[in-house]
Amino acid sequence: MQPLENEPDAPTIVLIGNPNTGKSTLFGALTGGRVRVGNYPGVTVETAVGTVALDARRWNLVDLPGTYSLAPRSPDEMVTADVLLARRPELPSPDLVLCAVDAANLERNLYLMSQVLELGLPTVVALTMIDLAEARGQVIDADRLSRALGVPVVPVRADRKIGLDALKTALAGAAGRPVPERESPFPEPFRAEVERLGAALGNGSGPLPRHLVERLILDADGYVERLIFPQADARWRDELHASRDRLAAAGCPVPAIEASARYAWAAGVVEGVVARSGEANDSAGDRIDAVLTHRVWGSLVLAAVMVLMFSAVFNWAETPMGWIEDAVGFTATLVGSVLPEGAIRSLVADGVIGGIGAVVVFLPQIAILFFFMAILEECGYLTRAALLMDRVMSRFGLSGKSFIPLLSSFACAIPGVMAARVIENRRDRLTTIFVAPLMSCSARLPVYTLMTAAFVPGRTYFGGVIGLRGVTLFAMYTIGIVVAAATALVLKRTMLKQATPPFVMELPPYRWPSLGVVLHRVVERAWDFLHSAGTQILAVSIIMWAALYYPRLPATTAAPLLAQRARLRGELQVAAHDSSTAADLEAKLGHVRDRLDGAQRRQSFLGRAGHWIEPAVRPLGWDWRIGSAALASFPAREVVVAALGVIFEAGDVEGGGEAGNLRLTDALRTATWEGTSRPLFNTPVALSVMVFFALCAQC
Repeated sequence: MQPLENEPDAPTIVLIGNPNTGKSTLFGALTGGRVRVGNYPGVTVETAVGTVALDARRWNLVDLPGTYSLAPRSPDEMVTADVLLARRPELPSPDLVLCAVDAANLERNLYLMSQVLELGLPTVVALTMIDLAEARGQVIDADRLSRALGVPVVPVRADRKIGLDALKTALAGAAGRPVPERESPFPEPFRAEVERLGAALGNGSGPLPRHLVERLILDADGYVERLIFPQADARWRDELHASRDRLAAAGCPVPAIEASARYAWAAGVVEGVVARSGEANDSAGDRIDAVLTHRVWGSLVLAAVMVLMFSAVFNWAETPMGWIEDAVGFTATLVGSVLPEGAIRSLVADGVIGGIGAVVVFLPQIAILFFFMAILEECGYLTRAALLMDRVMSRFGLSGKSFIPLLSSFACAIPGVMAARVIENRRDRLTTIFVAPLMSCSARLPVYTLMTAAFVPGRTYFGGVIGLRGVTLFAMYTIGIVVAAATALVLKRTMLKQATPPFVMELPPYRWPSLGVVLHRVVERAWDFLHSAGTQILAVSIIMWAALYYPRLPATTAAPLLAQRARLRGELQVAAHDSSTAADLEAKLGHVRDRLDGAQRRQSFLGRAGHWIEPAVRPLGWDWRIGSAALASFPAREVVVAALGVIFEAGDVEGGGEAGNLRLTDALRTATWEGTSRPLFNTPVALSVMVFFALCAQC
């Protein structure tokens, strides 16, 4: 974890809570920061730091990953446990704990609360989800809950800024208040064993703190033991194992005793705190869940939602993508008119501006995808979709939590890989990251469209309802899914072998999406895409520009074409007022320019590399030109269309619309193996190109 920026010498508040308690929304409301808010466990997988003013004093507020317990079982819970136990060197020891507690699920949330209270730190409870509790007919007596816990309890609605001032006042008051001794919820045999073991394992400064000894005994996985005693000798391990044996003999088996003791304590606290005001209003959500999680109807709804979302990603993004392409083309032309012809102009126009354009052009698709995903996530549907898909994905060693990252990868694998952070299990997370680039992203679509239109017959079946070209396009998307499933299955049975984890996910209540949260998430993800993908693709684009620009054509080869270009330019100036003649000269000038660019590409380092790899790609039916285009596509897949246009002397087809694609289609259809009349492309070759791009993970 990278060191976090914070206010120097400022005291620290840590914000902790179960997933889906509104913790990250509360953090954003207190600090004004923008943190992703999600409806499924593990979405906030990194700590974030902001500042909050309490009585004119600045405090650091640390948003910890959502967790159900301080018994660490996942990377998220380990981070939370480390911070609270002051085991994170990049973060200061916490001075105050702010615990977000879901009022609609009070007893379950108090399990974590009981663990936090035992740390002996000043604590304040923010009672969230009050509106959901009221919708369920529950009335929470916050004052009585505060007396039962011995800490301030403040009801809040962070999304509407309700209760924040009272919460800040409570935090400021708790900061200087002495912490009372907490009574342990565990039975007497367990408490006696804690005291005995603490004294036995203590160092010269005295016995270990009670909460550390409790965690040592209860943590059967040994995580806390490795933290506290990284080089413990056999005597300490023997003492710990003997304590667990004595507890089991006394009817307090580890770790089952913790759940029974803490939930019994939570039930006692809740008694008299929660009252029913009338009929619970859960029936509507239950009826919706009966449809959305149904094996048949839920699958049909999910398919309809996916079709709608992907249609919107492609259709809605077409116009803004055209605007971006026009803006990039205009900027490149403007730069070309200002700078003199040469390497600098080519670098700026083709390398820098072209590289930036190759990234920015997909920003509308990324924004639209995450707009839909944010709405679905905020309203609670994505969790149901993940639950539904778990039945399918578990057959390949994955869980339903991989569904959301893989879904994102259909727009772009980069945000899909980023979204894999939500998966707690490390091996599941790595498997998902490995297979995410196999999903057919939007950058592959230009390749599919070009090859399908040029070489797949336009046959139709069933009265024109189904077309062969449409089936081919569907097959390209399907092949990525099938190979991804097979790859995941192999990985989970070999390198990342592990039993398929049980899929446990809390279904959040249905709610209307917050427009502010949705827009913040879209902006955040769009910036993440530009920052993470843009910088890398821009750098690689400049490298590829150099590979295509150097070495320059020898003078003997370039001189005739340059002379012909100069002559046509002169004739064009003379015939500027004759539209028909000017159009003819423009076409001839474009053809000479294409020949010059094509000759330069053959001479370039990339062209030479294409010749070098030709023996390897020839079994696919490719020559060095197709191989060069494939190499040029590694910074971004869609570059292959423009590269083919230049290499086959069809002109710059990128952003050239229908006319550009027709020129390239004709050029590909008439292309022959060099020195022969044998056609280079046919349907099998076109399919091999499409399959290559479907499976080649250049991301």
